[in-house]
Amino acid sequence: MDFRFATEVRVRFAETDAQGVAHHAVYLVWFEVARIDYLARFRGGYPELRAEGIEALTTEAHVSYLAPARFDDRLAEGWSHHACVDAVTHRPTRVPAWLLEEIASAES
Repeated sequence: MDFRFATEVRVRFAETDAQGVAHHAVYLVWFEVARIDYLARFRGGYPELRAEGIEALTTEAHVSYLAPARFDDRLAEGWSHHACVDAVTHRPTRVPAWLLEEIASAES
């Protein structure tokens, strides 16, 4: 499923390197910000998943560096894959039905 969600993140000065460009590692932090923002749209968001004993682990991430991102810029593009696991055993578990239904509704 392709998601149409986007969130705005601006490059903070502390995230830039000696050349004044956003360090490549911060893109993954920004993906995390977007993931939490996305989940917040649905029934309590990530805290609700955790309250139900579920963690969403990142299993893969891809970043396309379209142009150097500098202080106060707003650009990045990429995706990440996630898997739900039991918070105690870390064994795979299904995404809760309520979340699947809400995502399907939002993305249709």
